[in-house]
Amino acid sequence: QVQLVESGGGLVQAGGSLRLSCVASGSIFSINAMGWYRQAPGKQREWVANITLTGRSNYADSAKGRFTISMDSARKKVYLQIYTLQPEDTAVYYCNAETLSATLAPSDYWGKGTLVTVTS
Repeated sequence: QVQLVESGGGLVQAGGSLRLSCVASGSIFSINAMGWYRQAPGKQREWVANITLTGRSNYADSAKGRFTISMDSARKKVYLQIYTLQPEDTAVYYCNAETLSATLAPSDYWGKGTLVTVTS
């Protein structure tokens, strides 16, 4: 079992920056990858970025250029740095962790989310 807690969201002016954090606890040794999703008001949840244990990061097209994902060496924290925030970035941002069992069966865990509100 993995527990995830996000932080760092808030109200920010357009053009500003935020760094979101996610702290993992529990069976963090089983984490294979971590990532971020977001859900804007009235819209479905959208994948933003993820990072693997090898340090390889991947980004959605909407996130390329302004978003940077990173993870500490202990796999306890994952970060999402967002530059030049835009009103369309307003969403609840969720942390995600993928674990692998001994049989390589994947499982996904989610945090409760942190709200980012960008004003124009």
